Amino acid sequence: MKLFVKYPKITIFVIVIIFAYLVFTIPSIRQFVSNLSLGSLGYIGILIAGILFGLGFTSPFAVAFFIVLEPSNLLLASIVGGIGSLISDLSIFEFDKLSFDDEFRKIKKSKISKKISLLIKNLLGKKAHIYLTYIIAGIFIASPLPDEFGVTMIEGLTEINVKIFTIICFILHALGIFIILSI
Repeated sequence: MKLFVKYPKITIFVIVIIFAYLVFTIPSIRQFVSNLSLGSLGYIGILIAGILFGLGFTSPFAVAFFIVLEPSNLLLASIVGGIGSLISDLSIFEFDKLSFDDEFRKIKKSKISKKISLLIKNLLGKKAHIYLTYIIAGIFIASPLPDEFGVTMIEGLTEINVKIFTIICFILHALGIFIILSI
């Protein structure tokens, strides 16, 4: 219970993942999504799912939509979904207050997080620590995990150019969506 109070957004995100999994394991709901919902919208539905993929609380549903939709052209669907996710990431980048930022900053300030960061810096050096941080941020951005965490990590490291951020996020999302669609 203490964990829920300390990190309510992350706790709700985990609950949403479980709920999305349970909902989309019901065959009638899978069929509904496939036939009537985003599936009937074609690539506009994939764009909408991409937007949902880039947002923490809706990403579990986006993954379920991608799995159920089964588009005929995986590469085009990945690009369209990547564009949708990029829209979400740019929104997160500009409006960081609407995200998990506050809870991730709490985690970053926690004793265990500081100890792990110091240990990595001591073992690998400062430059390797930065590269590792970029890799972890990239994993968060490419995966259905909350993009807010990856975006916050990148923002905290450097003053990244929005154009470079845009390119990196698009490539990572398109790749992540392609992998999901290939399942």
